[in-house]
Amino acid sequence: MKDVLIDTLLDGVKMLPFLLAAYLIIEYMEHRAGDKLEAMLAGSGKYGPLGGALLGALPQCGFSVVAANFYAGRVITRGTLIAVFLSTSDEAIPVMLSAPGNGRMLGWLIAVKVVVAVIAGMVIDLIDRRRGRTNISAEHHHDICSHCGCEEGGILRAALHHTAVIFVFILAVSLLLNSVFYLLGEETVGRLLLTNSPLQPLLTAIFGFIPNCAASVVLTQLYLAGGISFGSVVAGLSTGAGIGTAVLFQINRNWRENLRIVGLIYLIGAGAGMLMQVLAL
Repeated sequence: MKDVLIDTLLDGVKMLPFLLAAYLIIEYMEHRAGDKLEAMLAGSGKYGPLGGALLGALPQCGFSVVAANFYAGRVITRGTLIAVFLSTSDEAIPVMLSAPGNGRMLGWLIAVKVVVAVIAGMVIDLIDRRRGRTNISAEHHHDICSHCGCEEGGILRAALHHTAVIFVFILAVSLLLNSVFYLLGEETVGRLLLTNSPLQPLLTAIFGFIPNCAASVVLTQLYLAGGISFGSVVAGLSTGAGIGTAVLFQINRNWRENLRIVGLIYLIGAGAGMLMQVLAL
């Protein structure tokens, strides 16, 4: 166990500079262009799913939360909301960037999620339009708050805060995972995680709904450790929209509508993951 602790700390220290660099870039984007990007999402019209998928893919705090607020305020369509949720990866991008050598795989991950989000959002909006359910109100709501929870202040301060929080969380998750692998053995852990099974994405898609950064960090760390497949991390990160889902239930009082949205996201995310799983065999 001593070796497990030492290896976890060393791996964490090695990724720290890359994690800080990733958050400096993210905070710069958020401070300089956050309001413009949110306005772009609100004014995307019939191309909402495309804009939502692209904006959701950006490693920026709170797009899923903004989308939930916009949907409750009848500013965007259901397809746009689902596209944002599906393409959002929460903390997965900076965590993956902090582990050098994963740039290509990260690119594939973002590309797959964006394509799935655009197609799903467009199809859902097409069906809703044919049924006369566009969700858009004649008057846009301009007083919608974001519930983002991002740090106020300068870029460096916010980046240091996010880096510290996620770094500690990564250490905790890595120590837990390494300990589990050490105590139970890779074969036992593999059986628990349904390793090499085409059904594994069904499991990770459920886990992705945990409404905070825990889900995306755990899923990313499991993928980097070889515990879950590419298809499974696609499924888990497609259903994982940070706290966006929780905010949707908080501000949109139509729970049946919310549950239908969650059900669609699960079916699409799990389906996309299983498809990737099958194509990789």
